[in-house]
Amino acid sequence: MNEPPPLDDSNISSVTELRALSFSEMLGKDYEAQDCSLARALGVIGERWTLLIVRDAFYGIGRFNDFQAHLDIPRAVLSDRLAGLVEDGVLQRRPDPEHAGRHVYELTAAGRDLWPALYALLVWGDRHRYPNSRLFKHAVCGTTLDESGRCPACGLTPKPQDILTAPRRGRGKTRDDRVAVALRRPHRLLEPIAG
Repeated sequence: MNEPPPLDDSNISSVTELRALSFSEMLGKDYEAQDCSLARALGVIGERWTLLIVRDAFYGIGRFNDFQAHLDIPRAVLSDRLAGLVEDGVLQRRPDPEHAGRHVYELTAAGRDLWPALYALLVWGDRHRYPNSRLFKHAVCGTTLDESGRCPACGLTPKPQDILTAPRRGRGKTRDDRVAVALRRPHRLLEPIAG
């Protein structure tokens, strides 16, 4: 086993900074030594904030300012994560037709393929961590999807664009950013948030 190079702690001003540096050096930046598709997927979507950005893209968010306001994410982190998702083919970036000099982000086919994994994580989080604030329904018949993402009434597993999301009763009214207000009404996934 190769030993990591010694840490250069000459510019460290606190124990917290030293721990953070040591921890990041231990973890490394990627999973190159892993011969595994899960490791490669985590290299794309495994960083903090990334799945929340992808979730919001499914909700129809496409503008930088809307991602930032809805997630309360630092601008520099958001910029970095969006650039990475574009580079990795999860999002595409195109000029915003309504605002010169700005861009909108949309999920690519590869990004839309993340829906089953994202839905599974929403279900897992609902079951083991905190009740989900949203329901997901088959837009065609209005039936709430089961835990596997299937419509019990139709027996189909709808594609994201055929899923309607709506807030659960009594939930989702704590935020007042433009996106949160728009999502207080039922909304079809991938349909851009107006504005």
